[in-house]
Amino acid sequence: MNFQTWTIDGVDTEIKSSDTSIKWEDDTFFTLKYKGESFNGEIIEEDTENNFLKLKINHRVFNIRKKGKLDALISEMGLDKPKVKKLKELVAPMPGRIVNIEVKIGQQLNVGDNLLSLEAMKMENVLKAEGTGKVKSINYSNNDVVEKGAIIIEFE
Repeated sequence: MNFQTWTIDGVDTEIKSSDTSIKWEDDTFFTLKYKGESFNGEIIEEDTENNFLKLKINHRVFNIRKKGKLDALISEMGLDKPKVKKLKELVAPMPGRIVNIEVKIGQQLNVGDNLLSLEAMKMENVLKAEGTGKVKSINYSNNDVVEKGAIIIEFE
C-alpha cells in the first residue's frame, strides 16, 4: 500500500493514497474526498518550498506539512534541533540596584530561568537566562549598585 506521512496540526499522520482524492474548483478552492466523505476546502496560505499549507476545511483551519526524504535526513543529522546559546556572562543592561539574586554558584541554568532582579528608575526588571550554562561566579550581592556593562554573573 502507498502511504504518505503528513504533519497535521503538529501530529504525524500516515494517509493511504487510495483513501483520498481532491477535485479542484480553481487555484484556491477544492473538494476533498476522504474514506467516502466529501469536505469543502480552501487554501489560506501556501509555502511550497517548505512543503507547508494552511487549509480551511469545513470552517476549520489546519496547518499541514508533508514529510519528505530531506526531512528524515535533517532529523537524523540532528539539524532540526533549535540552536541554544551557551551563556558566558551576564552584563548589567543598565545602571541600577540589585534587588534579588535568584541563582547560586554551581547551579545549572536553562533558557528563561530567572537570574536576578535589577531596580532601575524605580522599576524592577527581572533578568532571565538567554541560553544554557552553569553559574561559575557571582560578582555582586543583593543591594549592590551596578553600572551599565558591569559583569554581574559569570558562567562555565
